[in-house]
Amino acid sequence: MNDKKLISFDLDGTLVDPEFNEWVWGYGIPELYAVTHGIDFQRAKECVIREYNRIGDGSIEWYDIGYWFKLLGLNGNSKELMLKFKNKIRVYPEVPRVLDNLNRKYDLIVTSNAAREFLEMELTSMGLGHYFKQTFSATSDFKQVKKTPEFYERVCKLMEVRPCEVIHVGDHWEFDYLTPSKLGMCCFFIDRHGHSQGEFVIRDLKDLEQRIR
Repeated sequence: MNDKKLISFDLDGTLVDPEFNEWVWGYGIPELYAVTHGIDFQRAKECVIREYNRIGDGSIEWYDIGYWFKLLGLNGNSKELMLKFKNKIRVYPEVPRVLDNLNRKYDLIVTSNAAREFLEMELTSMGLGHYFKQTFSATSDFKQVKKTPEFYERVCKLMEVRPCEVIHVGDHWEFDYLTPSKLGMCCFFIDRHGHSQGEFVIRDLKDLEQRIR
């Protein structure tokens, strides 16, 4: 891997447990909807999920928590809601040590589908931000709902590297493995549940560190 200059990491499911997002979207917003509109939680959750499904994850608004506050007529603000569940942010145990080691040899970045306010809160809360030269949100920075080939190409251009000089790691088979692989990146699919096997499948970041030595 002597020709590699940069390692790109997905965020949720790769560096950080996705539980925080699940609490904000699956519990926090329905709970606030229930309080705002004076209905019970279960009915509120049904209403909120129905709206999530109506908008759909193919729409850029689906990823914008501020949009949902306006659409659902919620009291309060999104930052307060996110801070309420800040204690649910959890970094995977091996991540800090591995990042510390890799940071000595490579430039590190985050390339995530998460909105920037989520990305920044998760990295800052866990004390990971200083490891990364740059962070990129497909939805907030480039207004793309998925990590497309164009997204990765723009990231490479901004970081002044060729795709063949990049290692990318993530937990989505299509958008973290297949898509960047087609551009020439060296990609690893992280499967923390152990359901997949293959030459470029890893269980955690310790496995990654061993593979790229």
